[in-house]
Amino acid sequence: MRSLKILSIHNRYQQHGGEDVVMQSERQLLVSFGHRVVEYVRNSEEIRNYGLRDTVTLGPRTVWAWDSYREVKRCLKTEQPHLAHFHNTFPLISPAAYYACREAGVPVVQTLHNYRLVCPAATFFRHGQVCEECMEHTLWRGVRYGCYRKSRPATAAVALMLVLHRWRKTWTQQVDAYIALTQFARSKFVAAGLPAEKIAVKPNFLDPDPGPRNGDGEYALFVGRVQDEKGAGLLVDAWRRLPKKIPLRVIGDGVQRGELEAKVSREGVSSISFEGHQGRGRVLEAMKGARFLIFPSKWYEGFPVTIVEALACGLPIVGSRLGAIQEIVDEGRTGLHFRPGDSLDLAEKVDWAWAHPERMKEMSRQARAEFEAKYTRERNYELLMEIYERAIANHEKARDIAAHSTDEEERAKPD
Repeated sequence: MRSLKILSIHNRYQQHGGEDVVMQSERQLLVSFGHRVVEYVRNSEEIRNYGLRDTVTLGPRTVWAWDSYREVKRCLKTEQPHLAHFHNTFPLISPAAYYACREAGVPVVQTLHNYRLVCPAATFFRHGQVCEECMEHTLWRGVRYGCYRKSRPATAAVALMLVLHRWRKTWTQQVDAYIALTQFARSKFVAAGLPAEKIAVKPNFLDPDPGPRNGDGEYALFVGRVQDEKGAGLLVDAWRRLPKKIPLRVIGDGVQRGELEAKVSREGVSSISFEGHQGRGRVLEAMKGARFLIFPSKWYEGFPVTIVEALACGLPIVGSRLGAIQEIVDEGRTGLHFRPGDSLDLAEKVDWAWAHPERMKEMSRQARAEFEAKYTRERNYELLMEIYERAIANHEKARDIAAHSTDEEERAKPD
């Protein structure tokens, strides 16, 4: 494909997260293959410094951010990109930026990193379990529960943004191609009304490749936020049920860490060690020394970078039979599934995995093969270029249809 200039558009979160990492990884990928990437980025940290006037207008600007709209228009005029790739527009950019691209004749690609378009909280998770009420009924269910930031007014602002842009057909007409991270996520968005023909699946990838591990592994490993939706409490409950001591290293921090450390100490579960947040190099080193990764999430994950890292290291995964994880982890080949939220079933799967090192070695080889087949930079680049080509073709088709409709209307006018 010819060299492209891509405008990458993203609203960073107050806490640095996976979406920020993926955006930068894709930027580096595109540049390494000879494309030029320019960025329009807002940061939610701006909100901390808002005065009264800006705070009052934050809700309306979530629907239509007039300042971002003007800035994106200027950027489009100056840079004249071939395509705009959106990662996150919430809350400071808003869908208004799509319209700036449409007016400038620039095709739009939107990565669906989370479920914001169908769930105000973006997670499909409420009160410790999966919740799809906003998709099955109306978005006002989320307002009733105060799902976004535990606030009904804040949730109402998000729901209003979603409702108004559904009414304006923004999601169906202003975006030329969507990227879902898994087939599972794609199915949810199609069920919610996004056009199936516009949604392609492209997972996250890992670059540079850390290379496969060697040896049997000396411990089980958990990497992630130590909080409820990640299944941290479930992990401790499962370890209490194990018939023998299996060492578990917990890498990560979160709101439940202190509580769980106290519980482990109180109940004498001495085989669990909490190690706090670690840099990427230390995480990969820990993965190469582990026998398997535990991924006990209780919610619909997007496509965690941790999972790609584990596969790259040839580390089998014991994960929840839930959402994307059920799709990514191939039962009996690259890991094992357990019933979501069931600490007894998790304990039984962990016990089996520890007692069958030869089977885990074979799963290790298959996990590495899965990475090489699906999650390398080269494969991801191929998929991304296919999606960009589709977006450009869809944009040209929509423009031709609009031009034809205008000609028909002109011919229908009386002399």
